[in-house]
Amino acid sequence: MPTMQKKSEKKDGLEGSFTRLNEIVNRLEQNDCSLEESLKLYEEGVKLAGAAHRVLNEAERKIEILSKSAETGFPISEPFGMAKDGEV
Repeated sequence: MPTMQKKSEKKDGLEGSFTRLNEIVNRLEQNDCSLEESLKLYEEGVKLAGAAHRVLNEAERKIEILSKSAETGFPISEPFGMAKDGEV
């Protein structure tokens, strides 16, 4: 099933990640999973949440760059991939 999840994540991006996270939460809330299955679902959820967090941070950074450009009227010429303020 992880292969299917990765295909869904690539296909749907952030929305697909949130959909899968919702499915995981619902499954865990049913309290009918074994401990092993619960741990696997939890691990998958943590990975999805991390990936979604990175996508949202990237979008926020793009917005910041565009906003700075709009304020000055000049394009900002800083590399997009660079972390700001020492963030990784």
